[in-house]
Amino acid sequence: MATDAELRRRFFRHFWKNFGVVWPIMSGLVVFQLALGTVIGILERWSVSEMIYFTFVTALTIGYGDLAPKRISSRIIALAIGFSGILLTALVAALSVRSLQDAAKDE
Repeated sequence: MATDAELRRRFFRHFWKNFGVVWPIMSGLVVFQLALGTVIGILERWSVSEMIYFTFVTALTIGYGDLAPKRISSRIIALAIGFSGILLTALVAALSVRSLQDAAKDE
């Protein structure tokens, strides 16, 4: 029976190995989100920091937070950010589950 520390080490080893496979997809989703956030920021006349903040709050929490777009076109684009955030979160969750399964098999 493995100790918690051994299981944790194996988990992270498998996580980074599996991350090497999916990082192009994950980075593509993040770039896509930032590009859409930039479009919204330009339409709404937000600063760069507000664009980035809005993008990640919307993508990771599926909510506007304290910045909300006023234009209909910006709101529609924000939907795409939200859906891509769901995909990104699901990908990280799947990667973690797979890594935990692989670490448990190593026993």
